[in-house]
Amino acid sequence: MAKVKSIIIIPARGGSKRLPGKNLKMLAGKALIEYSLDYAKINANDDIDIVVTTNDSEIKTFAKSEGVQVIDRPEEISMDDSTTVSALKHVLQNLNGFYENVILLQPTNPLRPTNLLNEALEIFSEGNYESLMTVSLNDKKLGKIEGDRFIPYTYKMGQRSQDLEPLYFENGLLYITKSEIVLKNQILGEKNYPMIIDHPFASVDIDTQEDMNYAEFIAKTYLDE
Repeated sequence: MAKVKSIIIIPARGGSKRLPGKNLKMLAGKALIEYSLDYAKINANDDIDIVVTTNDSEIKTFAKSEGVQVIDRPEEISMDDSTTVSALKHVLQNLNGFYENVILLQPTNPLRPTNLLNEALEIFSEGNYESLMTVSLNDKKLGKIEGDRFIPYTYKMGQRSQDLEPLYFENGLLYITKSEIVLKNQILGEKNYPMIIDHPFASVDIDTQEDMNYAEFIAKTYLDE
């Protein structure tokens, strides 16, 4: 029986406006993108390859210095409003060989539990899913503001937090998707598995300097555990 071939894709464009040079900024002694590169290399094997897709020459040089293949991402799919799936699809269309699964590691979610990918791949394979995403429990009392009024949305006023209906948010740590789904311009398929992650790493999503400062604290607190 032929082994399933997968590819880890790390999309890392240049041109972040809110945090310029974000992907190469230092976080606890390492460039931000280096965390995803290191995680990918730890998990790569004969059946899992790694590619960085970028439009930035500095990121390209850095990734190559780490021994990782780079696909040049065209500027037309490297804009602020460009979708991640467009970058993933471009990679698949410009690589030799066939990959059944795409594993997405976003540099902006740099911290991941050590065994996350292995556990996710096992669930994905055994359940015969089209895609898998990581989610975390949201325990906040959310509401809307209409005019000058706060309107509870996920709860009733006075309701205890422990009695809230369980709701989850997409934490961005990891995605696995069948290549055929990506080629249809989707990251999540109809048969999608939500893998629940209960870990402080799931709260890190970097878009601003404040996010970097928080990530620094989480990294220094939990990485050595």
